[in-house]
Amino acid sequence: MTATQTLVVPPRHRHRVATDAQLRGRWWKFAALLVITAVVIVPIAGVLYLSTQPALGSSATSFTLENYVKIFSETNVLPWLRNSLTVTLATVIVSVAVAAPAGYVLSRGRGKLVSGYSLLLFIIQSLPVVTAVIPLFILFAKMNLVDNLVGLTIIYVGSTMSVAIWMMAAYYDSIPIALEEASWIDGASLFGGFLRIVLRNSLPGVLSTAIFSFLLAWNDYLVVLVFIRSDTSFTLSVGLQSFFQQNATNWGLVMAVAVIAMLPPVILFAVLNKYFSVGGIGGSLAGR
Repeated sequence: MTATQTLVVPPRHRHRVATDAQLRGRWWKFAALLVITAVVIVPIAGVLYLSTQPALGSSATSFTLENYVKIFSETNVLPWLRNSLTVTLATVIVSVAVAAPAGYVLSRGRGKLVSGYSLLLFIIQSLPVVTAVIPLFILFAKMNLVDNLVGLTIIYVGSTMSVAIWMMAAYYDSIPIALEEASWIDGASLFGGFLRIVLRNSLPGVLSTAIFSFLLAWNDYLVVLVFIRSDTSFTLSVGLQSFFQQNATNWGLVMAVAVIAMLPPVILFAVLNKYFSVGGIGGSLAGR
């Protein structure tokens, strides 16, 4: 074969070469995902393992659940869990109830007022919460909302609202406005079209917003540390830190409290996962 000649690969061999390259690429992706998964799961597995090991002074020698019995019967874990669930669920309900109609206005509205409102939300969500902690503490102290779960809920709702509205507006943008126009022609009001057409088909967006609000309130540490003083008013995040300071050498008890703190988000994702969808209803007007 001369230098000017070109090697011609038969079609079936070209297909085989392409398939081999695709398989190698998939194996690299699989290996990378496996490493990332291991990095995430190994610490969680370690926490679960330590939580089932005998605590200091225990008569057990291997797997045991006495750490969980002890933290529920001899510590304030139950009040901390109740406080966290109360504040978090209140934050989720209020945030979604306000963000759903506000996001609709942001998605469908046109004009300088709506654009200004959108810009304001963008600026607000870019500011860290720590910049408002001290002014809020001074204001809430005058209103007797310090060391109070109501004040804590107000702060969480305010800190989640801007992002929640943006999330709802982004999902509403994927719903064709022609569906609403069809409902208006059939006699539905503007609010009726929003409820029956837009909101009814926005379940994945509502759930995403609810999960975001849930995680922000559930995982918060700084705001609770500043605004809550009573041990019985602690949420689980600060309660875990306080418990760790008192039981730094008793890893079984500390890890049992950590498992309790991890369970609600895991249960939430496990229950709501089946309600998420990717496609939406963007193709519902195909052929019209």
